[in-house]
This record gives sequence, C-alpha cells and structure tokens, in this order.
Amino acid sequence: MFERNILQKLRQWADNPYRKPLILRGARQVGKTTVVNQFGREFDNYLSVNLEKREVRQLFAKTDDVKQLLPMLFLYCNVTQQPGRTLIFLDEVQASPEAVALLRYFYEDTPELYVIAAGSLLETMLDKHISLPVGRVEYMALHPCSFTEFLGATGDERFIDLIQNAQLPEAFHQQMKLRFNTYALIGGMPEAVAQYAANRDVVALSGVYNQLLTAYRNDVEKYAENNTQAAVIRYILEEGWAFAGQTITLGGFASSSYKARETGEAFRTLEKALLLELVYPTVSTVMPATSDLKKSPKLIWLDSGLVNYAAGIQKEYLLSNDLSDVWRGMAAEQIVAQELKALSNAVGQKRKFWVRAKHGSSSEVDFVYIYDETVIPVEVKSGHNAHLKSLHQFMEEAPHDIAVRIWSGNYSVDNVSTLSGKPFRLVNLPFYMIGALPNIIKSLLANK
Repeated sequence: MFERNILQKLRQWADNPYRKPLILRGARQVGKTTVVNQFGREFDNYLSVNLEKREVRQLFAKTDDVKQLLPMLFLYCNVTQQPGRTLIFLDEVQASPEAVALLRYFYEDTPELYVIAAGSLLETMLDKHISLPVGRVEYMALHPCSFTEFLGATGDERFIDLIQNAQLPEAFHQQMKLRFNTYALIGGMPEAVAQYAANRDVVALSGVYNQLLTAYRNDVEKYAENNTQAAVIRYILEEGWAFAGQTITLGGFASSSYKARETGEAFRTLEKALLLELVYPTVSTVMPATSDLKKSPKLIWLDSGLVNYAAGIQKEYLLSNDLSDVWRGMAAEQIVAQELKALSNAVGQKRKFWVRAKHGSSSEVDFVYIYDETVIPVEVKSGHNAHLKSLHQFMEEAPHDIAVRIWSGNYSVDNVSTLSGKPFRLVNLPFYMIGALPNIIKSLLANK
C-alpha cells in the first residue's frame, strides 16, 4: 500500500500536545477510512467503529461519559487494551448526533486519547440536525491523490523529492510529462490509482468509475431537501461533467430549463458534498482577494478521471501530446485546479481566478495561488511570453514580482517585463511540477 501525503499531516496532528479531536473531511471514496486505518497501525491501541451500525449508535446513546464509553468500545472492537497510545476512529459520524456531541467531552475529559471522526455525508448535514462542538474540534481535508502520490503508488518514489524541490534533471522531462498525462487521464481517486498501479490498464478502470458515479447519484436523495432539488442534482450529475474547467451560467445550465436559484441551490449542495466547486473570480491582486459572487464561476469537479470518463473524452488524451490541447484546454484547467487544491489540507480554502476590474476589460488569469498573503497569478498556457497578455496586466497591478505559467515545457524562471517596463519573474512550471509550487514561491520571495 502506498503512503498518502496526508499521513505526515496526521502525524503532525498527533504530535501536537494541544491537539483536539480531528474531523477528516472529504468526498465519498477519497480514502478517508483507508488512510485512518493505515495511520492506526502506528498506535498501541486502535479502535475503529462505524456509526451507521445500530449497535454502535446504541453505545454512544447509552452514556455521555467518555470514560465509561471507552471500555465498552474496547469490548465491542474485541481489542485488549495495551499500555501506550490509543486512537479512536468514528467513521460515518454524521449518523449519530450523540457521537458528534461527545467529541467535546473527548477533548475536555480524555485529552490523552487520539480521536478522529469522518463521514461521507457529514458536510451536507452540518446545517440540518447536527451541531459540531465549536472550538473543541479541528479539521483536515482529504483530496484525491496528487501527482506525487500517484508516483508513489506506481513505484516511482525516486522522483518525488526531485520534483517537489524543482530539481528534476531535464533528461527526465519527457518521461515525467507522459506520466503526468496518464495521471490526468485516470485521475486521483484512490481505487482507480491502486487498480492502475496493479494492472497498468486504463480500460479496466471503467468499472471503478461507474461504481463511483452510481454511488454519487444514489446519494442524491440524502443530499436533496426536496424533489425539485433532487431532480436538479441528478441533472448536474448527468450533464455537468462536460463543463469542467469552464465558466458557467446558473440559469439554464447545460441547456436545461432550471432557474438560477434552483441550479444554485443544487450546486451548493454538491459543494457541501465536496463533489465539485464553483470557483469565483477576484478582481484584486492583493489580500484580501475576495471572491466576486456576482460574476460567473468556473466549474471544477472533484476528480479529472471521473470527468474524463463521464464526459467521454478519454481518447483525446491518447491522441494529444500536450494537455493544453485536450478538450479545448479545459482538461488542463481541471487537473491544474485539482493539483492546486492538493497543495493544502486546510478546510474551507476556495480556489479563485482573476479578472480585471476595468470596465469593458476581458482580461482573465486562470487561477491565483495565495502564498503567505501574496496573491500569485497562475496561467495555464503554452506558447511564448508575449502571449501572456492577461498575466502581464495582472503584474502591472501586483505589488510583487512573481507570476506562474503552467505548461508542457521545461522548468525555468525568466526575467521579463510588462508593456510598461515593470520587471517580474516568470516561473515556467511543467504540469508535473505543480507540487513544487510552495517551495519555489518560498525561495523566490526570500531572494527578492
């Protein structure tokens, strides 16, 4: 079993003497249970319970004293308590309001215990009948596998440190480019990655994608608040994949007759389930780079592999040497957005793109990456520096001198100038090196 990057984050959480019970958030089938089970092997005692089981819910309904509950959990899990650290994993915690409420008492009464909770539908129920103990828990997000995790799963661990430190020799550029294209094609859903790593057969993954898409559609009844919303969610889950990476309008989305309010509510529900994100623009080049919710958003889905399968564009990957050419460039924006999201496990971080505030301007930069309160423009393009008109306009207004172009070429940092003569540093970043972005920006900011 390959090791996910989040395991290191979990270890950091466990090492913190002031830690709180951790709520691990992520969409269905991104590997929450698998990761925690793997982490549990590092403890002297590991108790894993699924709150969807009636007998487990009864244990939590029986007492609100966690010290009384603990021996019952050991008994239920058929585990003999050993001296040392104990990790308790509460899976599908949203099924038991009593278990959610008890998280605060784990924090207050048994701080020596390590407690992690997760739930595939937790996000959609937070504003209904479940109230999380504010200030008594902390959060961590789990995303689909990143490219570096994909390398680890497929036996290419030797490249990871070189990529993350932007030190990969150019001799390996074409090799990594092909590997990234394969990753972009199959996506980062752990089951798809694991099966591909075992069999190296993309066609055989159809069953995995079908199973995932069916599960998401079957969840509609749990997500939706009424029949109309259920119908709109189903429609989005049927037709919306073909709009990945594109700016959309809510009213009449995908040639439907649904109104903006109906579509907006459905999209927000699917956002809570972490299946997609509506990425809104900002007009600012400095913090706070607030989103302009009056403008049209881009639609970014959870995973590129699901997009490629559901939208029927897998063959385009096989016929193209450049991601920027696949599906009119939308495939490149989807996978870049996915990789940018994977740079952080913070919960609630929203991706953004940039549009010029000037009236009548059509300037747009594909994404902005916020590092240490610095708003960095990120353009997904091939071609020469002169074709990066919007990036240059962003840099005219920016108080710093760093911009990023993600492309299929080699890594370099060029000294260039805007039309008005303002100098800035342009980071030419291969798709496969997006994971190095934090280290690159940190280094450039330290060497102004």
